[in-house]
Amino acid sequence: MSTTPPQRRQGLTQVSGNPAASTAEGQTNLPESVEGASSSSPPSTPQSGTRSGLPRTPEPTAEARSISATATAEPLAEATPAPDIPATDMNTGLTIAGPRRWVLTVGVSLLIGVIVVVGVVVGARWFASLGPIASYLERYPGDYELPEGSPAGIPVWLAWQHFFNAFFMLLIIRSGLTVRYQRKPPAYWTSRRKPSAKVSLTVWFHQSVDGLWLVNGLLYVVLLLSTGQWVRIIPTSGEVFPNALSALLQYATLDWPTDNGWVHYNSLQQLAYFTTIFVAAPLAALTGWRLSTVWPDNVAWLNRIYPVNLARRIHFPVMWYTVFFIVIHVVLVLSTGALRNLNHMYAAQGSTDPAAFAGNWAGFWMFVVSVAVFVGAWFAAHPLVLASIARLFGTVSAR
Repeated sequence: MSTTPPQRRQGLTQVSGNPAASTAEGQTNLPESVEGASSSSPPSTPQSGTRSGLPRTPEPTAEARSISATATAEPLAEATPAPDIPATDMNTGLTIAGPRRWVLTVGVSLLIGVIVVVGVVVGARWFASLGPIASYLERYPGDYELPEGSPAGIPVWLAWQHFFNAFFMLLIIRSGLTVRYQRKPPAYWTSRRKPSAKVSLTVWFHQSVDGLWLVNGLLYVVLLLSTGQWVRIIPTSGEVFPNALSALLQYATLDWPTDNGWVHYNSLQQLAYFTTIFVAAPLAALTGWRLSTVWPDNVAWLNRIYPVNLARRIHFPVMWYTVFFIVIHVVLVLSTGALRNLNHMYAAQGSTDPAAFAGNWAGFWMFVVSVAVFVGAWFAAHPLVLASIARLFGTVSAR
């Protein structure tokens, strides 16, 4: 009886080299060694007990085994945050530590400012020494004669309104900057008459001080126009412009005009006061009204002709103009006869003789007291204090 040989499983032929690529006709191109072998020699018969299947995975080379061993022996280090690299000056190559960076910035800014000021003074002195310019300064000394019958002196009501205006402006600037840069309000205020209108506590404080400032300003304008004091502020002659240019040049040379402010201001002062009172202040009031909660949002045509973005673009620059004016105003008051100027504006004391009150300290001490009040109000404008005041006029809540 014949024995039937066992059936053998035959799989894919083991191929060395690159895999076969498929041709356009769907046939498979074998490597040359395989193709030649299949055409020249008959297929080999597998040995008994040998299993033919998928190609074996080639053994890794010595180089691959070395890389694998190195990776196993040296595991990857944990990621560490990049160190805080100090800033480096590209010009000098000096390394600047982080905490000292702002000190260097302020120091460099001050140094540049001093250099610019010195350059302006030297250049202005040279310019003023030229023949035509000297003749111009002689022709236009920096002021002009006021109309006949103009009042002289500063009344008491003007001194008090000056104090209240400075007080309210300080709080307006403080609260305005807080409103602009505050991320999360500490509390909210709601009117009892209009519960749907809820604003942050800082906005309520800003708008409340705005209202007091407007009342004081309107009273000031009424008294200014009704008492004749307006001639000190409003230009009455075209000569104000060449005289203002002369006064500006005198300030730049540090040969400052020393006009008696009890009688009249120089032309540059007059233009600055006129611009601040009758241009900047109305702009601040009108743009602030547009940005406030009292603006009628339901009037479509009014919102269309006066968009809120226009008010924002005007309101903030006007505030910075006011800050610039205040800084220059205080510097000049203290550097062009401090005792005399402070007596005029705080104590309402003065004379047509500039030297009459040059040694009187009454206005100075009143100025010191006012500064103490300003500093106290600045720090007192804290959310806890503001919330206790705001509850008198509405409801204060945390959200």
